[in-house]
Amino acid sequence: MNTPAHLIFGAAIFARPNKPKVNAAAIIGGLFPDFSLYFLVFWSRFVSQNDFRYIFDVQYFSTAWQAVFAVDNSFVLWGLVLALGLWMRRDWIWVLAGSALIHLVFDFLLHNDDARRHFWPISDWVFVSPFSYWDSNHHGGLIGLLELGVVFVMMVFLFRRFKWSWMSVVFGLVALAEFAPAIMFRAMQ
Repeated sequence: MNTPAHLIFGAAIFARPNKPKVNAAAIIGGLFPDFSLYFLVFWSRFVSQNDFRYIFDVQYFSTAWQAVFAVDNSFVLWGLVLALGLWMRRDWIWVLAGSALIHLVFDFLLHNDDARRHFWPISDWVFVSPFSYWDSNHHGGLIGLLELGVVFVMMVFLFRRFKWSWMSVVFGLVALAEFAPAIMFRAMQ
């Protein structure tokens, strides 16, 4: 799924009115598994001056980048963080981990040739899903439409839960990041 959808899923499941720490953890947890990707792409593009084709055709699949992705996309490590949060009785810690784990479940199911080592450090095995959230050769068009539909429903749910608060503005901005590419691509056709 696209990163904004992960944030919205985490928020829809875990965010609650008058729980700012928990709400921040729900959103940040949805982002964490993709954070290294954004950092590496930013560094490669704007510091090292590589073009996006090289970044996503070569660097993304490099041993070094995949080693980084194995860490922040590990069910094992996020499961340990979840257990730690539950043991410490810190809701913001287990919500952070829970949101990250939800992100990983969808990534596990929706990444084909760009799949990651989700069971590191126990295993280097990679599940190559028959589905992709973006690749039309693996049902990406259908998955993308389903993603937008579910995100829309979750946004209605979040707006009802948070009424007109600053959190609804945050969710609205995240939803804009999710829907903007689809709107722009349709306008360009």
